Amino acid sequence: MTGTILHIDASARRQGSVSRDLSASIVEHLRPARTLRRDLSDPLPHITEDWVIANFTPADTRSDRQKEILALSDQLVEEIEAADTIVIGMPMYNFNIPASLKAWIDLIARAGRTFEYTESGPRGLLTGKRTIVAIATGGSPVGSELDFATPYLRHILGFVGLRDIEFIAADRLNADRDAAVAAANARISALAA
Repeated sequence: MTGTILHIDASARRQGSVSRDLSASIVEHLRPARTLRRDLSDPLPHITEDWVIANFTPADTRSDRQKEILALSDQLVEEIEAADTIVIGMPMYNFNIPASLKAWIDLIARAGRTFEYTESGPRGLLTGKRTIVAIATGGSPVGSELDFATPYLRHILGFVGLRDIEFIAADRLNADRDAAVAAANARISALAA
């Protein structure tokens, strides 16, 4: 049994989503003691100038309004901090990650909170966690020159300290859906719990 899982789904589709089905199968396979759920089909706000100003204002001098502006971001970071494993279900949209997942990333990638600047460069603070990403694509092979999603996600998650990342792909669903889903499910079955 796994400790706490943060289960994130980024597909705009609530029904018939392969990435949602795969991420749910991963969570079920890992049998977490506790699951935190974040469904990004309920849109998150994009960062604004007020958010940026609040974020870069020292915590002990933030106004009540600035604290309110950062409250959702704080909650999202706390969800990651509480998790031992992060499971992300995401489709590839237009060769990249969905905008909903990018909004989540923008809200959790915070200097002084999830990463820090050091003399030797940035250092991620969300270390010691496992991340499993279930990705579904219609026609683009994962890992190909058309895949801008997995390299970006590996980079930005690593930037905040999430370096133990595994991708489980059901790619090229439009070519052979059954084979792609079966291969992804076999990989899920082989995951260490």
